[in-house]
Amino acid sequence: MSRVNLDFIFKPRSVAVIGASNREGSVGRALFANILFNGYTGIVYPVNPKAKSVLGVKTYPSILDVEDEIDLAILIVPAVTVPAVLAECGQKKVKGAIVISAGFKELGPTGAALEQAVRERARAWGIRLVGPNCFGMINTSPEVRLNTTFGRIRPRYGNIALISQSGAVGANALEYAEVEEVGLCKFISIGNKADINECDLLEYLKDDPETDVIALYLEDLVNPPEFMRIAREITSHPERPKPILAIKAGRTSEGAKAASSHTGALAGSDEAYNAFFAQARVLRVDTVNELIAKAASLAYQPPPKGPRVAIITNAGGIGIMATDACIRNGLKLAKLSDRTREELKKVLPAAANTTNPVDIIGDGDATRYRAAFRILIQDENVDGIIPIWTPTVVAEAIDIANVIVEESEKTDKPILACIQTMGDSTAIRRTLLKRRIPHFQFPENAARAMATMAEFSRMSRRPPGEVVVYTDVNQKRVRELITLARKRPRVYLSEPECHEILSAYGLPVVKFEVAKNEEEAVAAADKIGYPVVIKIVSPDILHKTDFGGVRVNLKNETELRQAYQSMLEQVKSRKPDAELWGVMVQQMAKAGGLETIIGMKRDPHFGPLLMFGLGGIMVEVLKDVMFRVAPVNDLSAESMISGIRAHKLLEPFRGQPARDKKIIKECILRLSQLVTDFPDFDEIDINPMLVYYEGEGAAAIDARILLR
Repeated sequence: MSRVNLDFIFKPRSVAVIGASNREGSVGRALFANILFNGYTGIVYPVNPKAKSVLGVKTYPSILDVEDEIDLAILIVPAVTVPAVLAECGQKKVKGAIVISAGFKELGPTGAALEQAVRERARAWGIRLVGPNCFGMINTSPEVRLNTTFGRIRPRYGNIALISQSGAVGANALEYAEVEEVGLCKFISIGNKADINECDLLEYLKDDPETDVIALYLEDLVNPPEFMRIAREITSHPERPKPILAIKAGRTSEGAKAASSHTGALAGSDEAYNAFFAQARVLRVDTVNELIAKAASLAYQPPPKGPRVAIITNAGGIGIMATDACIRNGLKLAKLSDRTREELKKVLPAAANTTNPVDIIGDGDATRYRAAFRILIQDENVDGIIPIWTPTVVAEAIDIANVIVEESEKTDKPILACIQTMGDSTAIRRTLLKRRIPHFQFPENAARAMATMAEFSRMSRRPPGEVVVYTDVNQKRVRELITLARKRPRVYLSEPECHEILSAYGLPVVKFEVAKNEEEAVAAADKIGYPVVIKIVSPDILHKTDFGGVRVNLKNETELRQAYQSMLEQVKSRKPDAELWGVMVQQMAKAGGLETIIGMKRDPHFGPLLMFGLGGIMVEVLKDVMFRVAPVNDLSAESMISGIRAHKLLEPFRGQPARDKKIIKECILRLSQLVTDFPDFDEIDINPMLVYYEGEGAAAIDARILLR
């Protein structure tokens, strides 16, 4: 269905609750009460053929009996009756429906068939549908004040929109937001997503004036490319970028399929989502409390201009812990200016620490804290501040909260407060919220939130990047090789064919020839030039070294002949039933290259997933790799290179020049174009690819390609 304005879902002028009930404890009663008693500014009509009224409001036997127009229908009826009820809604010209009822695809094939019928019925009548199997929707705007959930929480008005695929997780998030006094503008549970999904909602919230931050709980994505497009538009808007935070459930490796290549073995579903969210510029979080806390920090405080953080505390140990947390999460400890340190020395005792973290020491009071805090926020080297206070008998925590609030009015830098009281923190939190300053019980949580804010600030300013298209590629030859492979009983690409495919797309393969016997091998080596490598070519042998199928650094004809004979004898003894296609004679790559790996695994949900990292035999041991979803643009390729933990090995190091990162980037982009052009490939490994020093290029040594 075409995307349309969803105001009739979020801002309906009238609502019919089909299945409203007087029965205590029923969903129909709880939901109708939430609409009736929470100040909804429109008109609500209870529909129940067996009752004259619900909670004192006249009922209607059917929605067709309501005289007035209905914008939104809420369905709380048995699942099997939903299609028929939707037909009545269509006759009534209802624009939107929220199906609370469960009993659809979550129950199996029969339920899935019923859900399909619901989808088709809604489409036939032009009704936009939320659910089924959902918790409902809330709009806290004073102009609407509509709560169509059956929960007990009435969220306070704020500027965060919360979308949850799970009704239970959504209810839990509402509870946590209420405890922390975090305001929401909109909440919606999308359930089975028979019609309206996360893409529709992002498109709507993109231009919603009340939404500044979007928080998501997801279990899957309906349309990943569309999601990425809209998310990038939202987070990188030139005038009003909005952060998007997401929990994606199902992070364990059990969902990943077994694979034959290094890339396939490492590319589980979670890695795919990590890569996807990074490219979509969505901030991934792990827990509900983290989702709400970070969303509040981004909603209440301006993002920092950089990663430099200042910490002020009255307890040295806590300051050290906060410092560790900042560094672990990618922040930097701001280097205070000489002027700042001189000013701090004037207001702090000699035993105090005037470097960052600033420690006013344990006997400090509110006056001393104010003086130091005022100086600290004025330092131009500071991008954000984490003020910490450990309760003492010298000063009340509420007094420190007032100091932070009053002094924060003099800066536009983000402030995340950490007042470590184990007592009732309500008064402290409410004091801080006067200036929209989030409160954290522990400094580690404040550091993580500040790091997320800095990450959003960085990504929202990042240019979009460009998908490079190379014109010097030979698509025709690649198609010929794929067609040839598909004619075989077993779909298999030999290593020579793999190298030819990579060469057709400009990747730096070394010279090679295929020999069917010893004499052809000698002739090939003479043509290529010694030293050479020989490898067995067989559809039955993927890991050649396990069967003695590789000989390296053969310097002359004598060594080549001896190696050829011994290799064939060893392979036949270890794999006597192997079908042998010949021997690949390959130029011996020059020494000094750093072993890396570039690969691709086709994810069933996202399509081709590219990988880069350290290669050789250690790739599955160290697992120091980065993934991105193809097509990869130039900036994403660079982030893959800089994102591995061992990226310093690619930089100038202990007198050694930098590695040729330019050729790595080009190889990633060329492989991205290859797997985008040809959906035939399931897995590709180039391992190792030797990367030489800057300007010296690279050499693809081994390659493996599996077709779908």
